[in-house]
Amino acid sequence: MRTLILLALAGLGAQLVDGSLGMAYGVTSTTLLLAMGTNPAAASATVHFAEIGTTLMSGASHWRFGNVDWKVVAKIGVPGAVGSFLGATVLSKLSTEVAEPAMSLILLGLGLYVMSRFTFRGMPKGQLGKPLRKRFLAPLGLVAGFLDATGGGGWGPVGTPALLASGRLEPRKVIGSVDTSEFLVAVAASLGFLFSLGSQGLNWGWVLAFLLGGLVAAPVAAWLVRLVPPRVLGSAVGGVIIVTNVRTLLGSDWVGASAGLSTPVYVLLYALWAAALTYSIRAYRKEKEAEPAVEERQPVAV
Repeated sequence: MRTLILLALAGLGAQLVDGSLGMAYGVTSTTLLLAMGTNPAAASATVHFAEIGTTLMSGASHWRFGNVDWKVVAKIGVPGAVGSFLGATVLSKLSTEVAEPAMSLILLGLGLYVMSRFTFRGMPKGQLGKPLRKRFLAPLGLVAGFLDATGGGGWGPVGTPALLASGRLEPRKVIGSVDTSEFLVAVAASLGFLFSLGSQGLNWGWVLAFLLGGLVAAPVAAWLVRLVPPRVLGSAVGGVIIVTNVRTLLGSDWVGASAGLSTPVYVLLYALWAAALTYSIRAYRKEKEAEPAVEERQPVAV
């Protein structure tokens, strides 16, 4: 029972982050399951089954608050579903000895990308209002969907920054559209795991725990998307993902690091994480302080 409560709380926290930042539910939840010793394919399958419910609730909540561009959802979601089905099939064929460190490497890469992206660049602004073309969205969805299934997460860390970097869609609609389209990705990945694994290794109690936590958080996150500073949140979540997956890799057969090597690595990681958070907080405060000055310099229409 204690494990189920902890998983439900983890699902709640992951969905709060995912719904307000547009990423990190999968990578955070899968990282936790891997740390508990779960088989990589089973971990990804567990998260994706839970995501069927959480993404449905999240999408409905974002739609309710006007955060969804349905054209973007269709253009990125369908290729994403194809990629996630393929990714689930590939992961199911790998042995645990290969899959666990391989998945941790993918998650570590995504964590580094998330933390560096939001620490140093924040939320980009660009050519707002220009259309996002299918020739850009379709390949993006295919790659993001494949990584999402093989890494247990990746739809948001790949899709959200790419759409934000385009500068053509306001941040809240990027986050809402990515979260909503993830429903298609979750369904396709779950079907891929079912066809490849059956119900082997799946703990339906864990699925339910993640699902319940996520369902509670989804509407709150859709509301918080306008209030939470994504820059700081991105640095924090990226740090969690990096530290946890470095721990998995150091203990794997690929590395087999001793305690004498692991300790200074952890000290360095925590120091870098603290520095990234401090930098993000200061940068966010400077941005907020500069906003009134920018507004005062704007010409007044007559």
